[in-house]
Amino acid sequence: MGVKKAKKKCCKDKPRCKTCPVVLKRLSDAGFATRIDLRTYEFDGKPPKKAVSEARSR
Repeated sequence: MGVKKAKKKCCKDKPRCKTCPVVLKRLSDAGFATRIDLRTYEFDGKPPKKAVSEARSR
């Protein structure tokens, strides 16, 4: 998947959007991404659909 940059602020949608900083942080904590700097995350491959769904939930 490569590198993904988070938005500056969460839009508080339900479910959260895929570039929300909270979603990327949750995926990083789950081990599917590594944090490069403050808003940039690097993915080795595509994270599982279930993990993305759980990270986007409120």
